[in-house]
Amino acid sequence: MVTVISLGGSIVAPDKVDIEYLKKFVELIRSFIESDCGRHFIFVVGGGGPARHYQNAYREISANSIDLNADWIGIMATRLNAQLIKALMCKWCNQEVVTNPTEVQPLTGHVLVAAGWKPGFSTDYDAVLLAERFGADMVINLSNIEKVYTADPKIDPNAKPIDNIKWADFRLIVGDEWVPGKNVPFDPIASRHAEKIGLKVICAGGRDLENLKKILNGEEYTGTTINANG
Repeated sequence: MVTVISLGGSIVAPDKVDIEYLKKFVELIRSFIESDCGRHFIFVVGGGGPARHYQNAYREISANSIDLNADWIGIMATRLNAQLIKALMCKWCNQEVVTNPTEVQPLTGHVLVAAGWKPGFSTDYDAVLLAERFGADMVINLSNIEKVYTADPKIDPNAKPIDNIKWADFRLIVGDEWVPGKNVPFDPIASRHAEKIGLKVICAGGRDLENLKKILNGEEYTGTTINANG
């Protein structure tokens, strides 16, 4: 069984690396691997605070900043975070960090770690491609939000949390255009491809490891499920 997790950079490094969280995260994954030798995980790691800091610095300094450069800066931050996760998973991860999901080799260990690929989308899209490549039927998207809302709750006081939603309706919320550093529950480009291949995505708060445990065990959980039927 292959479980694909899009691990938001805002969880790994909201501003700086969250050491205590990562200790608990590694322990949780260890418990699943040791209790089920057939369990495999693919972690696709985002850029988080470091990506935004460097992108913002670039935009402030450069009078003619362009999205392509900002995207590459964010991608490099994802690769640093991913290398950290690989090092922490070294006992179970014997392959290099994946930077091109279209050229990934078959799994040889219990864990595979991936990072950003190229400009035009976020690591969410890489997670969708890897789920497609390895036959996973869903992606668990862990970020700093517990559920998807009908609108940004920081802006709209009438925004309501969503438990289940169809891809068509979700895409109306996030739009179709990718902007480097864009803060959406799931990347618009990734959403389009996930809908196309019939993938289910669960959006949940990444810091709630007990909730993640429930998701991994197939139990009732807190989060938003996005699929073809809602």
